[in-house]
Amino acid sequence: MRGTVSRGNVVSTVHFVPSPQQSRLPQTMEKKQSVELMEKASVESPSNDANYEIDPEAERKLVRKLDWILLPLFTLIFQPFIGTARLRALSKQAMDVLQYIVADIPSNLILKRYGSTWLAILVIGFGVVALGSAFVTSYQGLIVTRVFLGLTEGGTLPGLVYILARYYRRKELVLRIGIFFGLSPSLAGAFGGLLASGLLRVKDIGIITTVIGIILLFTIPGDPSTTRMLTEEERKLAIARLDADQAVKNQGRKEKTTLKLVMRSFNLTTIVCTLCFMMLNLSFQGLSVFLPTIINSRTIQVQLRTVPPYLVSALWSVINAYASFRFQNRFIAIISSVALMVIGYAIAVGTTDPHARYAACFLMVAGGGPSGPMFITWGTENAAPDTMRAVVSATIPGIGALGAVVSVWTYISTDAPNYYRGNSANLGTTTATCIMSALLALYLHRENKKRERGERDHILEGKSQEELEQLGCRHPEFRYQL
Repeated sequence: MRGTVSRGNVVSTVHFVPSPQQSRLPQTMEKKQSVELMEKASVESPSNDANYEIDPEAERKLVRKLDWILLPLFTLIFQPFIGTARLRALSKQAMDVLQYIVADIPSNLILKRYGSTWLAILVIGFGVVALGSAFVTSYQGLIVTRVFLGLTEGGTLPGLVYILARYYRRKELVLRIGIFFGLSPSLAGAFGGLLASGLLRVKDIGIITTVIGIILLFTIPGDPSTTRMLTEEERKLAIARLDADQAVKNQGRKEKTTLKLVMRSFNLTTIVCTLCFMMLNLSFQGLSVFLPTIINSRTIQVQLRTVPPYLVSALWSVINAYASFRFQNRFIAIISSVALMVIGYAIAVGTTDPHARYAACFLMVAGGGPSGPMFITWGTENAAPDTMRAVVSATIPGIGALGAVVSVWTYISTDAPNYYRGNSANLGTTTATCIMSALLALYLHRENKKRERGERDHILEGKSQEELEQLGCRHPEFRYQL
């Protein structure tokens, strides 16, 4: 089993950190630093008064409880943002993407500091601004409204991902993000056209969102150590799970946010995942232009025929996420999906037959649905400590949204209806994504091997306890998820 600190068939390994004096003795430190326990992970309870032993059956019950609470709740939170983005086409405007980039990282750092209440405030703010937009009568007012919509919307999705990462183990995160972030947009794409006219007549969407936000103030789960949705014993178990998943135990404490940790977040893994997300976003957003053009029918028939590709994407998103969770490999899940997009765009470039192109759209949409969320997962679960996790979960979708802006310029009206240049560009970006993800997987594999051989143990020399806790993914006992 692959985990943060697992080896062989052991479920978890807990690492005792040497004192600063011991850490200056690299010859003896290497063997003393890691203590292999029994099949159960044994970690200290949050009270520090005894070892807390993780019971597998209790853990399964806790995970099921988290699934039934967090996933439906977060899907409910996310729906108003998907709907307004599709109706107003916000995601394709450079101004909105700039707001995402500006807002995402600070918003997640505020969320880390003040807890889930900040997310409820964002939802309330979005609802209030959306409600106020109904009374805008000038262009200047529209610009101000869009700015505040972008600022409140930008921090919501990264915040949801970050909270999920605070409750689930690294190996569990992929399935939850895959279901939440992959399935919801896919279903929205399938039924967005059918619901669009109805949603446009609902002028009180701002009121609905505001009410949801107010309810969230009292119901949204806080930190695992303090949340009221768990019993005291479940809170201890939740913290123990997080500790067992780390190279250095800290009883669920959040380290101090520093500029050094923020800057360290922009490492090779984050950069590659962000670039790949950006290129996939470019390709996937372009489908909203290309798909309707090959369905030469009346408007209602166009809407109906765009539904099946998105339904296939929703199904593949769940299958892909489960397979990645089952076999604990992100690269294979990514490459299998992006390869579908490569094949689809190759068909679109190579033929003008509408039936073949429509079939190709199934491959494009199916491959694009789970790929973006998988890169967010890959980057987030390979980020530690908590500050880096907050920054990375915001950086990938935030900066990656630039791809939606570029997609507007790849599919231009003068190229209709074949859109040869747009499809060729997307064929190139999806191929590049395959290559870059393969190189990243190779790099992470080699880095894990170096750590297993002890070639990174020198990093521990002369470090204090606080410095050891802040090493996070740079700790020699941390293993990257491939």
